[in-house]
Amino acid sequence: MASISLALGLADSIQARAGGIRIDSMFIDEGFGSLDEKALENAVSILDEIRGNRMVGIISHVGELQSRIPQKIEVIKTGTGSSIRQGKAQP
Repeated sequence: MASISLALGLADSIQARAGGIRIDSMFIDEGFGSLDEKALENAVSILDEIRGNRMVGIISHVGELQSRIPQKIEVIKTGTGSSIRQGKAQP
């Protein structure tokens, strides 16, 4: 939670001080693995709220996030390399 707050605060601070620079996207890499269920729900709710203003990319192996991410690109590892699957979350 602290990392998400720090990232959002830094983005807002940079925008305010940089005179016209907008940060329209951010990526969070493995920021959810140590959260309990309630903290994960809170974090995803915060990200849902800011999604209207920014594109948020989440890089994670946490299975509980799969149903909560509305659009995704999944990297599938195979014996001969990796491929991607693009789609929307299943209800």
